Amino acid sequence: MTQSSTFFCGIGGSGMLPLACIVRARGGRVSGSDRALDAGRLAPKFDFLRSLGIELCPQDGSGLREGMTLVTSAAVEESIPDVRRARELELHHLTRPQLLAELLNAAERSVAVGGTSGKSTVTGMIGWILHALNRQPTVMNGAVMKNFVSADCPFASALVGDPELFVSEVDESDGSIALYRPDVAVLNNVSLDHLAMDELRTLFGGFLGKARRAVLNLDDPETRALADLVPAEQRLGYGFDSPGAALVGRDLQLLPDGSRFTATHGEASTNVVLQVPGRHNASNALAALAAAIALGVDLKDAAAALEQFAGLSRRLETVGSTEGVTVIDDFAHNPDKIAATLATLTGQPGRLLVFFQPHGFGPLAKMGQELSETFARGLRPDDLLLLSDPVYQGGTVDRSRGSDWLAEATRNAGGRAEHVPERTAIGERLIAEARSGDRIAILGARDDTLSEFARDLLRRLQPAG
Repeated sequence: MTQSSTFFCGIGGSGMLPLACIVRARGGRVSGSDRALDAGRLAPKFDFLRSLGIELCPQDGSGLREGMTLVTSAAVEESIPDVRRARELELHHLTRPQLLAELLNAAERSVAVGGTSGKSTVTGMIGWILHALNRQPTVMNGAVMKNFVSADCPFASALVGDPELFVSEVDESDGSIALYRPDVAVLNNVSLDHLAMDELRTLFGGFLGKARRAVLNLDDPETRALADLVPAEQRLGYGFDSPGAALVGRDLQLLPDGSRFTATHGEASTNVVLQVPGRHNASNALAALAAAIALGVDLKDAAAALEQFAGLSRRLETVGSTEGVTVIDDFAHNPDKIAATLATLTGQPGRLLVFFQPHGFGPLAKMGQELSETFARGLRPDDLLLLSDPVYQGGTVDRSRGSDWLAEATRNAGGRAEHVPERTAIGERLIAEARSGDRIAILGARDDTLSEFARDLLRRLQPAG
């Protein structure tokens, strides 16, 4: 990899940027393009990439040269000029997961974190534990890990360390999870998201079968069923409510800004204190502790390190507060993630004003009913849900089921929801509605400008002068 020249088409994407950083840090020549760059959006992210010595080019094919390897993200269509030019030059072409699989599978010790929800957080937790204990891991994450952010590295979704100790989240949405052969496979949960449940069961079952050790959330019914496919000597189950778990969490106390519980593995027992809130994050912490144990880390050492875990950007991230109103930015986009976010937020006092941008028309077609029921169950009578139109990147996707449908389905399920197509109008509505004691939660995926929107809302809520 170090002698190659790699061109990342879609380099600003959440899965592409950390890979580009890892390849560059290992001595590779890296360049890339991105439609957001061409549109003049997200300038700080691209300034950061340039600071690493990565050349950025228009997405018009002009950056491709003979001998390069082209890496494309899932959002890149075959018809765009970069891909067409690569075909003309007969360049070696890898998808993002193919490149990630090459790096992970080549490592002597590797941890691959899979599941419908919590992958990024668990990956960040494992990475932080190993880093804090001087194991020098390489970490590939789809979100910025706050513990590793610095003035020189504001977009710390990658950590470059020993290539022989590689930790990464892995995605099942396109079936690419089948590419990975990890030393330790972590499965958080299995629920409806991108694929049908039968497909997910097959993919995750195959994923677990390729690992030396399988770390499994026995509190999750689907994961518990898959655990039966793994030989007893290869599995390490964890959970709060499951008697068959090898790593057991007990006495969970949910606090406004974190949680506390006791973790027990064999004869070892220790207190765990977290800075990130919610029962789902306590479960994520058990997953990270179990993965660390599978790598030979002492439970008490791992728990002590985890106490300093600061969380991830866009994972229940408090952007700020002003005039008694708090703005929260969150990645939640499928029923499981949204349910976890709402459970955490409604566990504290204060009305919720929620803005949700669906991450595509396809997801609405596949899980729209579950989304509507999740919002109706998770929001209280005084809370308000505002839905913008879904993310649309072009193409021929069926757009018959949109956010107007989701708003009506949520109301039919007993919730309070409104469809407001344009984000600008939603911003005006949120500012007009907000009063002291409220929390505004910005929810959605596949769109980095949601964070800009959250920061702008906070700025506009501040009193003049």
